[in-house]
Order: sequence, then C-alpha cells, then structure tokens
Amino acid sequence: MSAQPEIFFHVGLGKVASTYLQYRFFPKLEGIRYIQCTRYKRSIEIIASEKRNKYLISREFDRQLQSEAQWFSAYHPQARPILLLRRQDSWAASQYRRHVKNGIHVPFEGFIDIEHNKGLWDRSELEFYTKIEQLEKCFQHKPLVLFYDDLLADPWAFFDQLARYMGASYPREKISLKPKHKSYSEKQLKIIREWNKTVYAKPRAASSSPVLTRLRRMGEKLYRYPALYLAGIAPSSRVPDEPLIDKMSLQAVRDAYAADWEKCLEYARLNNPATLAKT
Repeated sequence: MSAQPEIFFHVGLGKVASTYLQYRFFPKLEGIRYIQCTRYKRSIEIIASEKRNKYLISREFDRQLQSEAQWFSAYHPQARPILLLRRQDSWAASQYRRHVKNGIHVPFEGFIDIEHNKGLWDRSELEFYTKIEQLEKCFQHKPLVLFYDDLLADPWAFFDQLARYMGASYPREKISLKPKHKSYSEKQLKIIREWNKTVYAKPRAASSSPVLTRLRRMGEKLYRYPALYLAGIAPSSRVPDEPLIDKMSLQAVRDAYAADWEKCLEYARLNNPATLAKT
C-alpha cells in the first residue's frame, strides 16, 4: 500500500488575505503541488490521480468551515489544516463592508447583533476558538493558527514561517506585496448602502437553477461596479452624515469576544511551531 501524501489544507477565513495568498503567494511556492482554490472541488480527484508526495489546497471558508472540513477529512484525515484569523471587531467590520458592496443595506448592528442575535449573521460566527476545535475533531493534526496582523506587520517573516511549515521555498523577488483586491472608500460604501435600499428593497429569493443564479449575479455586477464608481465621484453633499460603522458597536464586538480571542492567541503560542502569535 502506497504512503499517504503530505497535505496542507488552508481553510481561510474570508477577509484575512485569503485571496492574496491564493494568487500572490501560494502559486510561487516551490517543492509542493498547489491546487488553486478554483479547483478545490476536484482536489480529491487530483490528489488520487497525480500521486505526488506533497500538496497544498486552499479555499476560503466562513460559515461553511465545519461542513467542508468534514468532507475533506473523510478522504484525507492526515491533512494539516492552516487557519488564519483576524480579531473579531476588525473581521466583522471588513465582512460588513464586503456585504454592503455586494448589496446589503442594513446598519452594522443589523449585520451582527451582539445583544439579541437577530442580525444577518449569527453571532456564533465570531467564536473563532470553536472553529479551531472543529478542525481538531476532523483532522489528525492540530491546525496551524496564524494571524492577519502578523501578515500586515511583517509579510516576509509570515511567508517564511508558512514555507518552513510546509517544507517549501519561494523566490522572494517574484512575490508582489500589492493587494489582490482594491478597497472601497467610506464615502463609496455609505452612498452605495443608501442606493441598495432601493435596488434591493425586496428580499432576493434563492434559485435552484444554476443558470438563473449565474444570470442574477451577472446582473448584480452590472449594477455594482458602475454604482461604486459613481459613488466615488459623487459630491460630498450626497454622503450620509452617520458613520458607516459606529465605533461603539465595534468596541462592543471586541469586548464580547475578548476572551475567545485570547484563547486563540494562547492556542497558537502553545501549538504553533516557531509561532508568530503576539503576546
């Protein structure tokens, strides 16, 4: 019976530079077969057919993390998961900005409702230590837990640690530090949130047809990007006075998950080889 390949499974989360890593860093790694995120659903088939010694699979998960970890681990329980985390208040704010860009118009408190849990996202999504436990249950190896702030503070040290962990190398001169996706301004997002109230006034029913879903997404893009451009050049008089995200609401998120965040930091300090976790 042939030996099992060594597999590293990067599971996101979203809004923690996952797309950047998938397109700017992972493809440049040498000494490991990288399966691009667009081929994730075929990863089991690819590993079985190619029979290489070492693989890296990357996919961005948020609410799907547990179900996808269970699916992948059913084939490769020996895989080593890699989880990137961003402190809950910063992560929730970034997720909210993305969803405003994509069509929601509720205030931040309607996106994550810490007190009553009636937001669009369940507040349990910000319990990051639970995600670590889910990965531990699925795989034979403890997850490597890394932090978004470490990537921002010293990307080369971050890349070096990842490469060492996977037994790979990379040519530094071929790595671009430019972000993969552009960020939109507070002004653009505040205006687009107001416009979304009209464009998406009625709930969008989910379709069982892949074709209709694809057509709907194409239509949304035809609205979204021109609208973001127009919002960028709109006069200041069109910008709502209230902030996109109230600072007190962000502080409430930070306070609510402070203990959970400390548990994640401590987990990394105790379990990561050559950890980058901050004390």
